[in-house]
Order: sequence, then structure tokens, then C-alpha cells
Amino acid sequence: MSAKDAPPPLPEPLLVEVADSHTHLDMQSGTVEEALVKAAAVGVTTVVQVGCDVKGSQWAAETAAAHENVHAAVALHPNEAPRIVLGDPDGWSRQGAREGGGDAALDDALAEIDRLAALPHVRGVGETGLDFFRTGPDGIAAQERSFRAHIEIAKRHGKALVIHDREAHADVLRVLDEEGAPERTVFHCYSGDAAMAEICAAKGYYMSFAGNVTFKNAQPLRDALAVAPLELVLVETDAPFLTPAPFRGRPNAPYLIPVTVRAMARVRGIGENELAEAIAVNTARAFDY
Repeated sequence: MSAKDAPPPLPEPLLVEVADSHTHLDMQSGTVEEALVKAAAVGVTTVVQVGCDVKGSQWAAETAAAHENVHAAVALHPNEAPRIVLGDPDGWSRQGAREGGGDAALDDALAEIDRLAALPHVRGVGETGLDFFRTGPDGIAAQERSFRAHIEIAKRHGKALVIHDREAHADVLRVLDEEGAPERTVFHCYSGDAAMAEICAAKGYYMSFAGNVTFKNAQPLRDALAVAPLELVLVETDAPFLTPAPFRGRPNAPYLIPVTVRAMARVRGIGENELAEAIAVNTARAFDY
């Protein structure tokens, strides 16, 4: 294994326990148990396992049922909806190459997400939203239809809505306004600027910051973190992606949350314990556990 692929070392433990509000354990190496033990060793005692497609959402629900400190969020990722409707000849997702199933296939997939969302250990509906980075104009209608359906599912079951917003800020905010956002709405891997953070704050949306807040070119993210109300701030890994500096490019996992928490505390000009306490309370409130 090259140094680039090697897992980063364990950071100094946090003194106040926190939650990783968004992780993908099914995409990380090692077992769920190993990941949870490693995370708990540095003060990350709770994780929200997030589904991106039907199979991943079923796995998230099963994993949360089996582990007291794992909560599940279930959804079709914004890039998954167009693949279901139009097909995925390149097999880009983990499902392999697929034929398009049209609107009926999307309805079937949404019905399964709806069934999973009713389960008690499923605390969120997500990650859903809009992604104009990877999906072209032909897929936008399927994305938006899927997003609206997820908002309705979250509200009907009283679950948090977990939003994936990539290069689609105005449209995500528009759809939330049109549909009426659920009581608890989380912008996962918050990617807006300070002006958008003010809009989210006014609407009571949670903003979850990932390891990219530590990247050199991420000053707009740090500016957003600086103005976000402390009671609406969460932290996440989005592991195995977005590993914080100085480990960027190496595999991410929940145990690296302390690296991001410390960077966030510096941006806020507060102690890491104070920030960790706020994050712990906020995550429990956002996901109702």
C-alpha cells in the first residue's frame, strides 16, 4: 500500500463526544464494527449512515437496526434518479450498466424509499436534492421530480431531510420554498457562500461542514461557517470522500472528524470543546435521536 492509499493516523481524541452527521460506511474498507471502534476511540460516538440508492438505503436501514450508535438516512441520490429513468449505459454507479426504466421505475424506487423511511431507526430522508455538476439538462426533470417526492416523504414520516446540493443552490432553495421544507432540513457538505448561509439561517436549515472546509481554496466555505448560527452547525466526513487537510487524497473515515472540528473551531474563534458540545446537541436535534 502506498502512503497515498494508507489510512491517516488517529487524531488526538476530542474531549466532548460528537456525531459524524453523514458517512458512507458501505464504501469504506474494513467492517462497520472496526470503523465504529476507531471513531469512538477519538470521541466520535455516533454516525449517520446515508443511502444513495435502493440497495444502499436498505443496507443503511439494516446497519442502523443492528448498531445502537448508527442512524440511517435513506434516499435516491440526485444522480441516481436520472439513471433509473433514462438508464446508465456506462455503469457509472455501483449498480453496473442499466437500461432506463422510465417514470414507472422511479415510482417503484421511491415507494421502497418511502417504506424504509417509516422504520424507527431511519432518522433521515437523504441524500436527495439537485446536482447539476454530473447530470446534464436531460436528467434535470427526473432529479427535480425525485427531490420533490423525497421532501413529501420526509414530511409525512416526520424525518430530517438531508440535501445534496452541487452547483444548484438557487434551484434547491426554490424547490424547498415551493414544496415547503420539512421541520428539520440539513444541507449536507454545505457548499454555498456566506450569503447563502444567511438565507439558510433565516429558514432554520442546518449546515453540515465536511473536510473540504480545510482545503486551501475553500475560503468561501470558511466565510459561510463564520456567519452560520452556532445552533445550526453540524460536522460530517462524507467518507470515504473529502478527507480533510493535511490528508487530502487519502481515504476518509469517521475517526477523522476531530481534524475537521479543530479547523472549524479556529474559523469560529472558539474552543474545540465548545464547538463539539454545540455539534453534539445540534446533530441529536436535527436527526431526532
